[in-house]
Amino acid sequence: MSYDKAYKVLAKQEGISNSKAKDLIDKGLVKADGKKVLIARGEISSEVIFTIKKLDSIKVIFQDNEILALNKPAFLTSDDLCKKFPNYILLNRLDKETSGVILFAKNEEFQQKAIKEFKANRVYKEYIAIVDGKVIEEQVVDTAILTVRNNSIAKSKISAKKGKPATTRIYPMFVEGNKSKIRIVIDTGRTHQIRVHLNSIAMPIIGDSVYGKVVSNVARVLLHSKKTKIFDYTFEAPEPREFFVFGFK
Repeated sequence: MSYDKAYKVLAKQEGISNSKAKDLIDKGLVKADGKKVLIARGEISSEVIFTIKKLDSIKVIFQDNEILALNKPAFLTSDDLCKKFPNYILLNRLDKETSGVILFAKNEEFQQKAIKEFKANRVYKEYIAIVDGKVIEEQVVDTAILTVRNNSIAKSKISAKKGKPATTRIYPMFVEGNKSKIRIVIDTGRTHQIRVHLNSIAMPIIGDSVYGKVVSNVARVLLHSKKTKIFDYTFEAPEPREFFVFGFK
């Protein structure tokens, strides 16, 4: 049995360029034997059969002369969106595997006004998540979060001494077996805040390979930016199909 780098094997099987194959793996869209391929340059059997998840399209929720609201699909980074909308200014970020509402300013004057709203915690940010565990009552998690960056990779943890204040409000929606669908409202916006806070109370998000719980039939973090309110605007993005995999409505 021969082995080669994963992106080279994928490129050969799919008849695509090496760079395209590497990009698909880096985006988290490629599985081998039911498991996500994490390292494009990792050695893998040349006989392995890959499956590639189709990337959902970017949908425009709303736009006017000042703001553009998009429904970001999972597996696209915020920087990927910036490249696709180079004339606009990114206002908030979502993790690569998080889907939902993301905002761009169309001019610097609106950008500066929006930044003040975010800094003053006057922007309403509501998320939906599927977690491992039974959530049957409202909870507030307000432990401080410390983010450490190593090159371009950021990872966060609870740190009462060195962390920055963060507040996450949790509201139960549905319980099915030992899994729960919850609504989340955050006042702050620390890196990976929701994922870290939920894991800290033993309610990890399904599909989160860093802070949560990985399951075989879920290919992404089940976290979705459902609704954002800023100034007189309200933007909402419907939940993707992955959120119905456990029978939740």
